[in-house]
Amino acid sequence: MAYDNICKYLAENYPADLVRWLHGIDVTEISVLKTELNTEPIHADSLTLLQTPNQILQWEFQTLPASKPSLPLRMLKYWVRLKEKYNCPIEQVVIFLKFTTSSKAYTNQLVDTNTSHCYRVIRMWEQDPEPFLTNPALLPFATLAFSESPTRLLEQVAAAVDR
Repeated sequence: MAYDNICKYLAENYPADLVRWLHGIDVTEISVLKTELNTEPIHADSLTLLQTPNQILQWEFQTLPASKPSLPLRMLKYWVRLKEKYNCPIEQVVIFLKFTTSSKAYTNQLVDTNTSHCYRVIRMWEQDPEPFLTNPALLPFATLAFSESPTRLLEQVAAAVDR
């Protein structure tokens, strides 16, 4: 839960930085949306509306690969509710924060009879820490990134915090 709260805080307070990191685009007109999706309430971790173009970016931060309902089904449910409510393009990204060898962390789609739904997956332990070290808004993610020398990486994070 602590990971989730920190990630939600970063998504709410630094959405442009996360958009740049996760989607590779610079935006100026951006709104953070309510995360509760009606009907039987389900809460997405982060919903961001890009004003131009009108597009929703959904980010789900996961520490564990297993969930109920399954993550692929949850992502489809989020997509359907967002599409019903906003009727605009939706890009979904799942960010796995903690290392796992579970095949669920390598699954980026739901495939069922007559239905297929895809989303992007980022595994933090495979990411280069450099972009996180140079951006104060993304600095908390640096400690989760790939490093052959975790002690050295923590020293770099501490030095970045001191700046």
